[in-house]
Amino acid sequence: MSVVVLGAGGRLGRLIRPRSAWPARWLDRAQADVADRHALMRVIGAGDVVLCLAGVTPGSDRDMGDNVTLARAVLDASLTARAGRVFLFSTAAVYGTLPGPLCEAGSVAPLSDYGRAKCAMEDMAAAYPHPSTVLRLGNVAGADAILGGWRAGFALDVLPEGGTPRRSYIGPGALARVLGDLTRAADLPATLNVAAPGAVAMGDLLDAAHLDWTPRPATGNTIANVTLDITRLARFTDFHPLDSTAAGIVADWNGVDHI
Repeated sequence: MSVVVLGAGGRLGRLIRPRSAWPARWLDRAQADVADRHALMRVIGAGDVVLCLAGVTPGSDRDMGDNVTLARAVLDASLTARAGRVFLFSTAAVYGTLPGPLCEAGSVAPLSDYGRAKCAMEDMAAAYPHPSTVLRLGNVAGADAILGGWRAGFALDVLPEGGTPRRSYIGPGALARVLGDLTRAADLPATLNVAAPGAVAMGDLLDAAHLDWTPRPATGNTIANVTLDITRLARFTDFHPLDSTAAGIVADWNGVDHI
């Protein structure tokens, strides 16, 4: 099995690369190669699987539409090079404030430019004549706004009924394990939610990491719960009980093997 990982130099790639137990060619500069189709074809080669981690994320000053351009370039190069399945990374943000559990066959309702760009990327991939799977990724510990974005004086919304917002999460080690399983899987669907089962409270994550935070009242813009339905994903991989707990997610982020 030949796996090519594009965009390995980004935040997500730096988190999962040292935790991956599967062989791959980890390439840092996918975005720089997009302008040169032949260069992109050379780095992809005839890989059995192409994982495209590269993309424009919230907070970037780049055009969010580049997410579509990049994905199309990777699919173009993979098709020409006769590479295998391409995995493109989307986001739970495509669901907006829809009530969960959120499943792949349901509606999408993105609220942000980032979410809308990822929806456009998904639509493009669905119509493209090369096998691909879009991974709608939940929060990844360390690449998120809570653990990865923590700073002194960090404030967190507290809901009117008490408690903090809940999100589907996955630790970087668990994500590396899941991706390894998916690269070896057959008969994959076009879209998969990717997260550990259930959801975890943001305040619990910070407490488990011993990171101080200040409570503030939630506003009308606060999304109380984003829970991804991973029924499809569970056909291709297994989870451990601690993968879904705040303590287990933090331990994973810190590089502690809880298996």
